[in-house]
Amino acid sequence: KQLRKTLSGNNMKKQYTIPLVLFLSGMAITIIGALFKLMHWPGANIMLTVGMLTEAIAIITLIVILLKNTK
Repeated sequence: KQLRKTLSGNNMKKQYTIPLVLFLSGMAITIIGALFKLMHWPGANIMLTVGMLTEAIAIITLIVILLKNTK
């Protein structure tokens, strides 16, 4: 029951909005960077690096939020 209370409500939406937006934007940047890499266009390495770092930051943020909620 406590997990259900933790996962329901408006607070959950606010907590997970930033990591979700970061992860999805990082995924989009990574996919576009892969397209640039396949087409041999300049800027592909930078896009791939920025996309992967954004995804890593989002995942670390999500892990911190989840660990904070379990206490």
